Amino acid sequence: RRSGQYTMNHDHSKKTPDGASFDRSGSQDSLDELSMDDYWKELENIHETRGHNHEERVALVVKEPDEGELEEEWLKEAGLSNLFGESSGDSLESMLFLSTLTRTQKAAVEKRVETVTQTMRKKNKQHQIPDVRDIFRLQNDSKGKVCDGSEPSTVRTSENKNETQDGTKGPKFSLGTDEQKSPLEDMPFSDTDINLEISFAEQAANLKDSSVGKMCKGGGGDTLLPNFRLPKDKTGTTKIGDLAPQDMKKVYSLALIELTALYDILGTEFKQQKAVKIKTKDSGLFGVPLSVLLEQDQKKVPGAKIPLIFQKLIAQIEEATLETEGLLRIPGVATRVKSLCQELEAKFYEGTFNWENVKQHDAASLLKLFIRELPQPLLTVEYLKAFQDVQNLPTKKQQLQALNLLVLLLPEANRDTLKVLLEFLQRVIDHRDKNKMTLKNVAMVMAPNLFTFHGFGSKTIEQSEFVMAAGTANVMRFMIQYQKLLWTIPKFIVNQVRKQNTESQKKEKKDKAMKKLLKKMAYDREKHEKQEKTPNDADVPQGVIRVQAPHLSKVSMAIQLTEELKAGDIVARFLSQKSGNVQTLKKEEVFLYEIGGNIGERCLDDNTYMKDLYQLNPNAEWVIKSKQS
Repeated sequence: RRSGQYTMNHDHSKKTPDGASFDRSGSQDSLDELSMDDYWKELENIHETRGHNHEERVALVVKEPDEGELEEEWLKEAGLSNLFGESSGDSLESMLFLSTLTRTQKAAVEKRVETVTQTMRKKNKQHQIPDVRDIFRLQNDSKGKVCDGSEPSTVRTSENKNETQDGTKGPKFSLGTDEQKSPLEDMPFSDTDINLEISFAEQAANLKDSSVGKMCKGGGGDTLLPNFRLPKDKTGTTKIGDLAPQDMKKVYSLALIELTALYDILGTEFKQQKAVKIKTKDSGLFGVPLSVLLEQDQKKVPGAKIPLIFQKLIAQIEEATLETEGLLRIPGVATRVKSLCQELEAKFYEGTFNWENVKQHDAASLLKLFIRELPQPLLTVEYLKAFQDVQNLPTKKQQLQALNLLVLLLPEANRDTLKVLLEFLQRVIDHRDKNKMTLKNVAMVMAPNLFTFHGFGSKTIEQSEFVMAAGTANVMRFMIQYQKLLWTIPKFIVNQVRKQNTESQKKEKKDKAMKKLLKKMAYDREKHEKQEKTPNDADVPQGVIRVQAPHLSKVSMAIQLTEELKAGDIVARFLSQKSGNVQTLKKEEVFLYEIGGNIGERCLDDNTYMKDLYQLNPNAEWVIKSKQS
């Protein structure tokens, strides 16, 4: 298994080994002996560094949950805890939320509520439980319709199998769905197009019985990963970071439910792990939680989103040149890395550390050490296993969809740090002709650093199946190759957020109206009518929007909507004005925002067609500002 046959100067991109390949290679992509050797060698380096570097770490205990506990936790995470327990009376908010779910998402919720309900009854907690069926029946009566997150014109999927994965009969209650069939095959999407308009789980349900679903897992080399792409969306692509925090909270809940629904349909178990809290360092650099690091760093650099040490190590590696052969694969000298580590701990924040003495391979080893030493994995205790399990999904497209949802579930600090890491790894791969580090090589070397986590005790992937190792390396390849796709928020989820916002605004309006009526009817009715007028009606004719830039200019612009007008055109028109402090701005610093109506706030990409978006959200205000303001 070990480094007997390992040589440092192999050009992995061109050679394949003679002789037998591993007998454990399984059915994974053809990851040959040579490239897997990078993986085992990296594990060896990790153990060596750990031996030198550490008294034995406290293992992070992952608690085995009791029956029903996992589902209860899941419902809390999904923002649906008021469907059970003490707060179950106050479930109107959840009803509203449930009314915007797709059929498969509802099935996922039903399944978990049923388990929790049964567990509570077993534990004799009946007094806390409303009859869940009544709650859902209530919702059926008021809402026969299901929002599938796509445009109203899109037909909905049916695939209403009420059987759970273990073959037992499904939930006894139902959230109410309409029984239309949708031939997804009619959708004009090719195999490599990622359809973001229709729920991933709904797509999987449709493919389940059709031969289209039987895509093979084939593909070994870099070239064989499909060239997935996102078809153009006229209402603009929404990236992580484009939405306001209150809408991102809704995105999180929807992504969790959608991922669970997808795994349910595909017959894969989706289990969140739960970490028992352990004592962690509350200062320093290595082995410090991300949140603590960022708190320290923000005192030095307000608004820092990525740990400063992480940024500095990447900058240090890049400063030399990314053309160095074996970059990331060839380890630094273990004893030197250890003393650099101690010196950094002492001098980094004081600014007295001398970076000129740091060799490139040592900096790369320190970067990997930083990732491994995080007290909780970069991919989080909750989702590390789910990231690993992505390799078990039937098709590459579904693997990509699951990764997309998992990235949405990561805490902001983890997600931002992962993004910077993946962008850096891509830059290393861009120099593969010189550094001999192909996508496959980089994935092999980085996978053990992200996926073998010291906190789960001594058992590492090395002792588990070879297939598991190859699998995590494949997940790593996917994350690097498709990183741009992974940081996109699927349109069906954004549409569900819009629907939720619309529903809760209606509810607020009703509540306000009732209060007013109870106060002074005649006087308030007049006032209410005035309020009903949207700001757009008053001073702007039909088909014209008013664009403001309060931080940048006193002047607002009235813009006539045409079929071809894009957000970028409006920004350009604004920048051509010479009023206020406009002339100091660069094009890449300012964006048009859609604010209010059925969204909190959304930063628009330049290719958003304004007329299409206006039809989707006619009550929005349109504001130009920089991302900071």
